[in-house]
Amino acid sequence: MTTARRALVLVDVQQQYFDGPLEIQYPSHDQSLPMITAAIDAAVAADIPVAVIQHTMGTEAPVFNPNEPGFALHPEVAQRQVDSWKSVVKEYGSVYADTDLEAWLREKGVDTVTLLGYMTNNCILASAAGAEVLGFTTEVLSDATGAINIANDAGFADAKTVHTTLMALLHSNWASVATTEAWTQALASQEPLPKGDLGSSAVTGAQKAGQN
Repeated sequence: MTTARRALVLVDVQQQYFDGPLEIQYPSHDQSLPMITAAIDAAVAADIPVAVIQHTMGTEAPVFNPNEPGFALHPEVAQRQVDSWKSVVKEYGSVYADTDLEAWLREKGVDTVTLLGYMTNNCILASAAGAEVLGFTTEVLSDATGAINIANDAGFADAKTVHTTLMALLHSNWASVATTEAWTQALASQEPLPKGDLGSSAVTGAQKAGQN
């Protein structure tokens, strides 16, 4: 089995997601934040590269404004941050879009990127999909990410539906999805996580739906 050369990428674990309209709802941040810190501690213990990402919408924006408290990293992340971590500020959903993260990962010899943080329905999804053309294997920690309730002209979905649906979608093609505990075990053994595929996901989905 091929050894995975991992990096942990902490996506937007910012104060903006801990209250207000963007507050993470499922899994709640009370549940996901301890998993995030557990993954950080495991990555540090294993001496793998860590990158910390913060989203900005500019100094005139009502959210993700670098001059406002919501831009800051959550204290549980900030207190763990050290100079060796890669720090990135991004303007788009994908952590790779218009940043130097890809170059840093290649410099470190990374082939497997582990994503955790917020939100499942935006930056985690965009980053996992964006990695496809870059050739990175992507892992997503299901209990160290989180989603919000969404309603617009196209419809409504509660946060649990959003999160669980996107985890299944990601595991069908763009990422290996696992719990923090399973990932920590794979990290210790330097083995890749099991990955789903679209074909088997489609067949199993058809069976569960009772299709002929």
